[in-house]
Amino acid sequence: MLIHSASQLLTLAGGPQRGNALGSLGLIENGALVMRDEKIITVGTTDDLRNAYPDEPTLDAGHCVVMPGFVDPHTHIIWAGDRANEFELKMAGTPYLDILAAGGGILSTVKATRTASMETLMAQTRPRLLRMFRHGTTTAEAKTGYGLQTSTELRLLKALLALSEESPLELAFTFLGAHAIPPEYQDNPQGYTNEITNTMLPMLKEWWETHAPRKALPFVDVFCETKAFTLEQSRQILNRAGSLGFPLKIHADEFDNLGGAALAAELGAASADHLVVTSDADIEALGKSDTVAVALPCTPFGLAERHYTPAKKLLAAGAMLALATDCNPGTSWNESMQFALALACRYMGLTPAQAIAASTINSAHAIRRADTIGSLEVGKQADILILSVSDYRQMGYRYGTNLIKQVIKRGQVYSVDVGYYRTA
Repeated sequence: MLIHSASQLLTLAGGPQRGNALGSLGLIENGALVMRDEKIITVGTTDDLRNAYPDEPTLDAGHCVVMPGFVDPHTHIIWAGDRANEFELKMAGTPYLDILAAGGGILSTVKATRTASMETLMAQTRPRLLRMFRHGTTTAEAKTGYGLQTSTELRLLKALLALSEESPLELAFTFLGAHAIPPEYQDNPQGYTNEITNTMLPMLKEWWETHAPRKALPFVDVFCETKAFTLEQSRQILNRAGSLGFPLKIHADEFDNLGGAALAAELGAASADHLVVTSDADIEALGKSDTVAVALPCTPFGLAERHYTPAKKLLAAGAMLALATDCNPGTSWNESMQFALALACRYMGLTPAQAIAASTINSAHAIRRADTIGSLEVGKQADILILSVSDYRQMGYRYGTNLIKQVIKRGQVYSVDVGYYRTA
């Protein structure tokens, strides 16, 4: 199919964008591309490609923006229940860590998730994935982490694998057994750390090789934070995961600076995420590494906090910056990368072009898939958005509405129609 007459075709060509180079859109006016067998085979202007491919089936972009599909590199998309009552507490002034210490927060979702069947988990997660797709996310990372015991964590992975197979939205998988200290280990956090390293990770490796032998190993993540896992415990878990061949990620510096970002850079982790109170030394370490700094602006917004990821410092240090929703039941129940992008422009000081690059090619690199998705280049997967506007700067300028007209995933076209998707 030839997609033609784009007012602006944003290719994002050239690979992940580091430091102040962030925001190179590779814009082609009156752009076009041809896709076959789920991949892009050529990119150029409408006049050139219509002359070169006169017999190709066509899709008229209607003088709207055409760009890569969003990649959301940090979500906790699978859980049971909700925490609306805790939102009320937080809005009344109760700190999140106090709610967590009282058995709320992550632990309240753990309780609901442990008792939920796989069918319930899938039924509650499926609409969230659909909303993500409707808002332009074509690939998303999906973490476990609301089980905090081997059996439930593996059930979450099994449900995610099934959801990825049935949905057009493609998932990248992350094991987050180290999300919090479970109730049964509250007085022995080191004991749970040892349980993860000595039992859970080896079992995960064996389970994955049986249940998903043709898929790459999932990432292993850890929440390096006060009242979660110390820097030493995080190192123990990630070192063990790395020795088993798992790629690595880390939650760091959401509330306290423990050194998790520098640890991620040292260990060659794919990303370090949150990074709200990251020190200058840790920022420098990220700037010298291939570890992507993933900002989650929806989370401080959801917590009514005033401090966001210091994007300008990270870019000045030469770091690779990406954006994600952090979709989760406690601090950021938001499935829209468009909203994350709008927040990043306002509270992190990004331009729309920088935010788009951070939400596509750089976020693809945060899940180590920038070789196949995140840009519109020859040989890459045909994951494409057609917006309902003609100027890319509308993305970020506008918020609270959906600017997606059509989503193309692996060359298959989906269109919005009265609130649901149907194949065009």
